[in-house]
Amino acid sequence: MKNMFKRILIANRGEIAIRVMRAAKELNIETVAIFHEADKKSYYLQYADYLMQIYGQTPKAAYLDAEQIIQVAKEIHADAIHPGYGFLSENSDFARKCEDNGIKFIGPKADSIDAMGSKTQARQLMHKANVPIVPGTLSPITDIEEAMNFVQSIGYPVLLKAAAGGGGKGMRIVRSESEFVDNFESAQREAINSFKDGSIYIEKLIENAKHIEIQIIGDEFGNYAYLGERDCSVQRRHQKLIEESPSTVLTPEIRSKMGEVAVNAAKAVNYVNAGTIEFLFDNQNNFYFLEMNTRLQVEHPVTELVTNIDLVKEQIMVASGHKLSFSQDSIKINGHAIECRINAEDVFNDFMPDIGTITYMNEPNGIGIRLDSGITQGSEVSMFFDPMLAKLITYGKDRNEAIEKMRRALKNFIMFGIKSNIPFHLAVLDNPKFIDGSYSTNFITNDFSIDEIKKLTESDLEHLAAIIAYYQSEIKHKINIPIKNTSTKSNWKQTHLLTRKLI
Repeated sequence: MKNMFKRILIANRGEIAIRVMRAAKELNIETVAIFHEADKKSYYLQYADYLMQIYGQTPKAAYLDAEQIIQVAKEIHADAIHPGYGFLSENSDFARKCEDNGIKFIGPKADSIDAMGSKTQARQLMHKANVPIVPGTLSPITDIEEAMNFVQSIGYPVLLKAAAGGGGKGMRIVRSESEFVDNFESAQREAINSFKDGSIYIEKLIENAKHIEIQIIGDEFGNYAYLGERDCSVQRRHQKLIEESPSTVLTPEIRSKMGEVAVNAAKAVNYVNAGTIEFLFDNQNNFYFLEMNTRLQVEHPVTELVTNIDLVKEQIMVASGHKLSFSQDSIKINGHAIECRINAEDVFNDFMPDIGTITYMNEPNGIGIRLDSGITQGSEVSMFFDPMLAKLITYGKDRNEAIEKMRRALKNFIMFGIKSNIPFHLAVLDNPKFIDGSYSTNFITNDFSIDEIKKLTESDLEHLAAIIAYYQSEIKHKINIPIKNTSTKSNWKQTHLLTRKLI
């Protein structure tokens, strides 16, 4: 293919680094992986053509060192840098420095990142572009008295948000005046710690809403397209856990309208490459702009499965100067896809992150099952990074088939040595609100209980016990711990903990 990069550096790690490398390989592009000492044995390094070590006072600091990463890219003669998600992916200074050094940034222009990086500036731009926004402030606020006066004009409840960031940081729900001061100050502190900026903006809280996001992409020739939606409403502490496409609540007419609004929002900031416009969708079928993520989303695989479009390949081709390989009219949404984020967390201990060595691992497989993973048997799960280990995605001809495939896949995704949130996902898939698709962003708070995790069926427990028994027989020369009776539902927690003791 003409005008294609020869070599790409991936400024990231883990599963997203592997995802980008796979796409690059299929385009006959060489790949460069960077790694800190803490990652020197990580699985993703096996996929790269070249490895370059980076340094920092902490592992995270190394992956955030823009100057060092650009210098490494120049040393290895990389034509472009793909930032993945997280780390430097939405850092306009990094994008600008790449371009200044003759390295293509595989993402939007720095000015577009700036325009959408400030939540208040983004709201102002969307308001001017006639994109519906949630009622609230159009400018950041740092003064508590000014903030309280504004809230009196729109009424409680409200949502306080950090103007400079996202990911649930600096976000607080306030339901009455008596709660306002403490929550405002708390949100400011967290915003300063996370983003070095204590400015806050205020939105009217829209309760029992869906979190719907529209995937868009544009090229440098003015061609734009939207690729359907993703429902990201299953969230805990504003962190997405399960995503699906298409949503259960959008009609074709509403989908088309939201898609056109999303494209207009992208055009308003001269956006090029892949991005996501996030909306709140209320129970009267109204939708409101939340923010734009100027990068590849964690949950992009569900869109790829229902559209049969490789978003990462499109990102690379657009950045190299090619037109989109498809038009809006050619995009068809077929079937249904669901993604579960597999995290190293103890669901019985307030979802605390877990660390350790994965001493045994069995990956799910079969038709309609995709695993985007950064781990393998023997991988070390450390405290230095986000606890997400992998993304498990299933595809079916309809939603019911996708759910059934996910149930089977989760039961066959076995890991020993660390705890995971797989039991949580299994319980959610059995929840009536999730099954009928009527869940909202309040699902975890209002419609789900930790006790549901303990109500897994006897067959689930027997399946787990059989895996444990088999594995125990394989290492019987190391241990001699009897398998306890797991034939009753009440023994799930005991069995779950036993997997730790066996290792």
